[in-house]
Amino acid sequence: MRRLVLWFTVVLCTSVAQQLHSQPSFAGGRPERETYLKLAVEVDKALHQDVLEEWFPHSVDLKHGGFHSHFARDWRELPSDGKFSVFQGRMTWVAAQVVLREPALGDQYIPIVRQGVDFLADVMWDKQDGGFFWGLDDEGKITSVFGDEKEMYGIGFCIYGAAAAYQATKDPKALETAKNGFLWADKHAHDSVNGGYFEWLARDGTPIVPRVPDGTVATNPIGPINYKSMNTHIHLLEAFTQLYEVWPDPTLRSRLEELLAIVRDKICVEPGVMNLYFTNTWRPIPDHDSYGHDVETAYLMLETDEELHQKADEKTERMARMLVDHALAYGWDEQNGGFFREGTTFGKAEDTMKEWWVQVEGLNALLMMHERYGKQDSVYFQRFLEQWAFIRNHTIDRQYHGDFNLTTPDGTPVTEDKGSIWKAAYHDGRAFWNVRDRLRKLAALQ
Repeated sequence: MRRLVLWFTVVLCTSVAQQLHSQPSFAGGRPERETYLKLAVEVDKALHQDVLEEWFPHSVDLKHGGFHSHFARDWRELPSDGKFSVFQGRMTWVAAQVVLREPALGDQYIPIVRQGVDFLADVMWDKQDGGFFWGLDDEGKITSVFGDEKEMYGIGFCIYGAAAAYQATKDPKALETAKNGFLWADKHAHDSVNGGYFEWLARDGTPIVPRVPDGTVATNPIGPINYKSMNTHIHLLEAFTQLYEVWPDPTLRSRLEELLAIVRDKICVEPGVMNLYFTNTWRPIPDHDSYGHDVETAYLMLETDEELHQKADEKTERMARMLVDHALAYGWDEQNGGFFREGTTFGKAEDTMKEWWVQVEGLNALLMMHERYGKQDSVYFQRFLEQWAFIRNHTIDRQYHGDFNLTTPDGTPVTEDKGSIWKAAYHDGRAFWNVRDRLRKLAALQ
């Protein structure tokens, strides 16, 4: 029986590799320095023209504080959807990155960073029970839309934004806000028995255990309540890594080591997929494979491992590459370029729509794989070029700038609103910065 299982695993993993490496390779061989530099200029232009120059100052809410999230295709302000913790944390992070990565714009963006921190610390933070609210209305009041609960996904992004703000401004308020978020979350939500974090909490920090009499499972926008999720834990990994860069606390480091092991060794599985949901003892619950989260997690794991240990562990490198290889083998659109949304582990993509965040995270991951393995395999750079072509020609709105949220496989826009509480400047901003800088680095090495 063990031999049969081993044989079956080998066959499946070999199938993934064969599907990936049967793709046509990059015709030009190793890219030349001029190729890298030309692409870096194109990506930098998209970063400024389609991300920074549209989101700022459009999103800066001078009346209520924080950031406004809802915009039409032409960037007209649409009615507010309230102040969502995830959006507020992400936009604070992006503004901080401008200060760190775009020196010429620093003076312009420092006040924006401070506004983000003030909103996180003075409004999103619950002065009664601690912790960041999941969401509030524009006046900073609890609303039925968001309730008074706390969600670790949202708390993580508030920590993420505040930590980056401290890195950019050295404002003690920013660091205190990030530290308070971590300490509150670790006290109330850390699972000391099984590892990881309980995700959905009552206002006072008590983990919520819904009791549904008819056998159905209560859900929130992240997933089933009282279960653990891939999505929350990969972003806690990201947020805690950002905080660790400015506050190397021993407990924080311990939690990062724990999260990295959980993401790499429990959430991720061969041949390069991730389970989406788990019981609190980390027993996986079957569901679909999200190609966008796969390629994003490849980057996040390597980022954390390199921050903790200066060099990624072989196990992390192996799993990161498997995640990208599997997404290419099963989630890649060979006709149009770009990644589909989701499918089963060994079947064709079932949801072939294309979301903006999946495309930009794919762009980042493909170039990262090319940097690591391009000398052995040209497929990553070939797909990178095809991915960039799809983004440039279809994801980016060439008339009004910014990214379309969702398109059909051939790139026809399905939704035209440019902003929502779930669509900030974070995925494309981060990806374009990383890609631009990595292209410049590769050019310098030629």
